[in-house]
Amino acid sequence: MEQQAILAIGIFLLTYALIISEKIHRTIVAMAGGILMVVVGIVDQETALHHIDFNTLGLLVGMMIIVTVTGKTGLFKYLAILSAKRANGDPVKIFISLSLITAVASALLDNVTTVLLMVPVTFSITRQLRVPPIPFLISEILASNIGGTATLIGDPPNIMIGSAVTELSFMDFIANLAAVSALILLVTIAILVVFYRKQIQTAKEFQASIMELNAKDELTDIRLLKKCLFVLAVTIGGFFLHQLLHLESATVALFGAFLLLMLTGEHELEDSLAKVEWTTIFFFIGLFALVSGLMETGVISTMAQQAIDLTGGNLTATAMLILWLSAIASAFVDNIPFVATMIPMIKEMGTMGLANLEPLWWSLALGACLGGNGSLIGASANVIVAGLAAKEGQPISFLKFLWIGFPLMILSILISTVYVYLRYLM
Repeated sequence: MEQQAILAIGIFLLTYALIISEKIHRTIVAMAGGILMVVVGIVDQETALHHIDFNTLGLLVGMMIIVTVTGKTGLFKYLAILSAKRANGDPVKIFISLSLITAVASALLDNVTTVLLMVPVTFSITRQLRVPPIPFLISEILASNIGGTATLIGDPPNIMIGSAVTELSFMDFIANLAAVSALILLVTIAILVVFYRKQIQTAKEFQASIMELNAKDELTDIRLLKKCLFVLAVTIGGFFLHQLLHLESATVALFGAFLLLMLTGEHELEDSLAKVEWTTIFFFIGLFALVSGLMETGVISTMAQQAIDLTGGNLTATAMLILWLSAIASAFVDNIPFVATMIPMIKEMGTMGLANLEPLWWSLALGACLGGNGSLIGASANVIVAGLAAKEGQPISFLKFLWIGFPLMILSILISTVYVYLRYLM
């Protein structure tokens, strides 16, 4: 077993190193690592499949389908232009509005899909205003990760935690994370406005060009929009009630997705399924199989024991360790594989004498989601925005993002530290 454990650690670290290097696509690397765990005999295929969290995958697929169809209605463009006009074309007010829309949409949908829809709109508005788009894009990256922290479905780490800890409901995530996320969002936007204020000034005539836009022109299919809003209401309502209804969150999301496809007709089926981010889904599958090797060889339980030994089994010290470790690690390593490793470790701590694991779960959620703001590779939303910006000839450099993102991430974790201590540990 010791040799198997060393081999599992070796495969895990090699896979991690290749993911960080970005030389090979992370989905290929994760799948290869997971398959390698089976090929060398660390786990058998049935065991690896048993460790795959199909609730996480179902929730992601369901929400991706719903948002893909909703995106065709022009709803996001409508909201962006409407908010720009409400701000009278003032770029500072538009900056704030787009950040708030991104945060709220990330909480109710998911942050990856939200930034995919928001970035093209942002480029369109900044061209009209003749202002640099980079400050707007950086603000939207930060807002998407902060907004995504507030709910079960907003950010992949929360989806994974909610799926692994069945006693935590959709409402539990809102009750425990929404208020502190809102506070962090307001502080972050205020600092960004001060930091970028001089860069996002424009002439009066360019502000007037925004006022000439007609937001209603962006709503391309009103019938489809009504169907989408109905299904979104049903789905979000289902998330609120899923524990009462004894339904998993994946069941709710998939029900909503296929109800929408049923209402819109077969012509949407193939297109919607084709636009599901299958690379992300298979990345998760490979990751779960990879972590199964660490679990089955006892590596995770050993790590949990060492963490408890380091903190002396003290709940406050353990929660703070998880919060800060999650944040710093997630800043420089994609938070998804990190959370996949931490979840079984925290569960193992529960079998070793830590009776109250709730502060640890919220510490992990806050650390992993907010830590993603620390660098340009910290979260999937960051990488997607950077890629879209580069295609538009407006690359966001790693150091430029680090200069603003990392200090704001540290500030958000300091706020979270006070919050976790006052709410759960006093």
